[in-house]
Amino acid sequence: MIGDVHGCLELLERMLAQVPQDHRIVLAGDYIDRGEQSAEVLRYLCARPELTCLKGNHEDMLLRFLRDPGREGGRWIRNGGLQTLASFGVPGVRPQMSAAALRDCRDHLQERMGAALIAWAAGLEASLVSGNVLAAHAGADPHTAADRQAEEVLMWGHPAFLRTPRRDGVWVVHGHTIVAEAAAAQGRIAIDTGAYASGILSAVCLADGAVRFLQARR
Repeated sequence: MIGDVHGCLELLERMLAQVPQDHRIVLAGDYIDRGEQSAEVLRYLCARPELTCLKGNHEDMLLRFLRDPGREGGRWIRNGGLQTLASFGVPGVRPQMSAAALRDCRDHLQERMGAALIAWAAGLEASLVSGNVLAAHAGADPHTAADRQAEEVLMWGHPAFLRTPRRDGVWVVHGHTIVAEAAAAQGRIAIDTGAYASGILSAVCLADGAVRFLQARR
């Protein structure tokens, strides 16, 4: 599973070149925002159906913006949406915008993304369960079975996730929370090393009971 890409296409391509060809490749979500190549990353992933892409909270914010820009636009823009709008060539983007300006940006973004790319983002699943591994963007409720998690929790996190070990033997592979180095401990495998800021994109390979970490660097 590959950690949060956040608009870093070059790092994603370097990482994919390292992953063994016989592995199922899963991405942890947050493909957009903060980095400068959000549009390019989305188009690249959309054209690669062999990759399993999960939905992160930044994709959720994008989709909420498309549905209700006046209500949802401010939060998204404060959290990296400016870079995504710029990468799609949306004109007139500013840190502070009126509801009318946000609606205008939404209309331009819809046109530039196109129906197929929007549908791809909307259709992303929030998690993947395989054996005793739960892959999700932000983690999981440690008191709830892997196959009964709320989508909101999988994308946005749970307050007890990082402080409460799971008791059912399930390992949760996740991004969302930036760590200095990818690591596995107490039923959690954290792989978000802040690629857009650190220049390091991390991933974990799980095979035959072994845990192996990969890095792609600028």
